Amino acid sequence: MKIYKVKVNGKLYEVELESVTENTTRIETPQTSTAFAPAEGTKVFSPMQGTIIKINVSIGSSVKRGSVLAILEAMKLENEIQSPIEGTVKQVLVTKGENVDANKLLVVIG
Repeated sequence: MKIYKVKVNGKLYEVELESVTENTTRIETPQTSTAFAPAEGTKVFSPMQGTIIKINVSIGSSVKRGSVLAILEAMKLENEIQSPIEGTVKQVLVTKGENVDANKLLVVIG
C-alpha cells in the first residue's frame, strides 16, 4: 500500500492506494461508482493498447473456440479478439468506444 498526498480545491488530503490484481472485475453500479468482485473462468485479455470498436457478445452468450468476442482498433488496424475456448460468456468488462491498455481484462468465459 502506498500513501500519496493529493490537493483538491486547495485542500490537502492523504490517500492510501493498494494495487488490484488481474483477478478482479469492474462492476458499474447505478450511482456510477465502481466496486470489485472476483472473476471466475477463462479470462480474455487485450493483446495490445487500442479502442474497442465492436463487442459481439453479451453475458450469457454461447461461444465456440475462435468466435470473435470483440474488435479492437489499434494503429488504424482492426484486430479480432477471439475466444480461446468453447463456453458461456460470464462477464464483459469493456464497452464500445473504450480505450484499453495491453493486458486489460476484456471478457470472462466459463
